[in-house]
Amino acid sequence: MSGTLNKVMLIGHLGDEVKMHYFEGGNCIGRFPLATNETYTNRQTGERVTNTDWHNIVVRNKAAEICEKYLSKGDKVYVEGRLKNRQWQGEDGNTRYTTEVHVQDFTFLTTKKESMANAQSSGSSSANYQEPAKADSPTPPTDNSEEEDDDLPF
Repeated sequence: MSGTLNKVMLIGHLGDEVKMHYFEGGNCIGRFPLATNETYTNRQTGERVTNTDWHNIVVRNKAAEICEKYLSKGDKVYVEGRLKNRQWQGEDGNTRYTTEVHVQDFTFLTTKKESMANAQSSGSSSANYQEPAKADSPTPPTDNSEEEDDDLPF
């Protein structure tokens, strides 16, 4: 096989608000930390253990503006994208490294407001956004609450 694949899919909770940076020419970038959890029971002690991993999420242009507008700390979101490694020179002269997830597609799963409302009643809505192939033709978020009828048996 001669092809390669760089794809990441995460479902987690925002660890902070979306931080925006705007550039000349109208482009922008949004960054936020995303927490994913792994929970298991320790066989020796019977104790429940939760490990949290933090991921640096990067969203660009229209997608970043949508995230800034609708997401806040604690919200649950699905992101799909590519891993990118970056390095820079720190103020102390040391080389710093980071790994980021550059988002190509995302879906809002729950917001803090929805989570509080769902505690009182059931049901939730989600919003979906896919990074457009061309930067000049953004796709607005869509509501996936209506399922299409198809002939698939599953």
